[in-house]
Amino acid sequence: MEAELRSQPETWATAAGLRDEQSRLPAAGERIAVVGCGTSWFMAQSYAALREQAGHGVTDAFAASEAPVLDRRYDAIVAITRSGTTTEVLELLDQLRTAGSRARTVGIVGDPQTPLVDLVDTAIRLPFADEQSVVQTRFATTALALVRASLGHDLSPAIDQAAAAIEEELDDELVSAEQYAFLGAGWTVGLAHEAALKMREASQSWTESYPAKEYRHGPIAIAAPGRVTWMLGEAPAGLAGDLAVTGARFEDRPIDGMADLVRAQRVALARARRAGLDPDSPRNLTRSVILSS
Repeated sequence: MEAELRSQPETWATAAGLRDEQSRLPAAGERIAVVGCGTSWFMAQSYAALREQAGHGVTDAFAASEAPVLDRRYDAIVAITRSGTTTEVLELLDQLRTAGSRARTVGIVGDPQTPLVDLVDTAIRLPFADEQSVVQTRFATTALALVRASLGHDLSPAIDQAAAAIEEELDDELVSAEQYAFLGAGWTVGLAHEAALKMREASQSWTESYPAKEYRHGPIAIAAPGRVTWMLGEAPAGLAGDLAVTGARFEDRPIDGMADLVRAQRVALARARRAGLDPDSPRNLTRSVILSS
């Protein structure tokens, strides 16, 4: 996990330069759905928010197991999957093919030697970002870097900030906290969900995640000294003041959300090590979820 985590600035830069692969993504004006499972679903959420914000058209994000794509008219379906073997994603793509869907299917995959490649019309392969660790870091963020670059984002600031985040010394108070709540706004809501998932997977930590403006509608009740509320992206007005009253630590770094996610990944790894856990082989998890019939 550490080696893959530390390689992210490099893999993002590579993805930003893949102009041919970026051109295979749905064009502006197309109505699309983006699907995935777990981490890939959270990246789908970020992609959807960014694409709509850029004015490229309706973009819905679904967990593959709950995607109503057969009942709605889309021009394209984008499936994000590191392994290319996730059961729910493959089943959905097979259903689209069997039903004769007119929607073009696009797969963003880490391992190109998988069934996904034969089930999509267009496969975008990112083998340089594939991983061995069960706990995902670089594939997810590299896929997001690819789609951000396709939308015209300059990733240079994010790459530089992530490189700095990898080398900075972690604050012990941040690593030893009792509980974490990750917040996002717009495209960083998906990143907040992903940060919380990394903490659960790698270190079995108590973590929650919410859209930032939803946090004060109940979840702020658990904020307290020794706990962390971590904002990825721009915080809503007044949130810092409301949290100051609770005694919780408010982590609010003015950097790109992807770079801040790298910081959260590092905290998850540090907590795993302190607890004597192996984030490359976490409890109850496998690299790909393959369901038996």
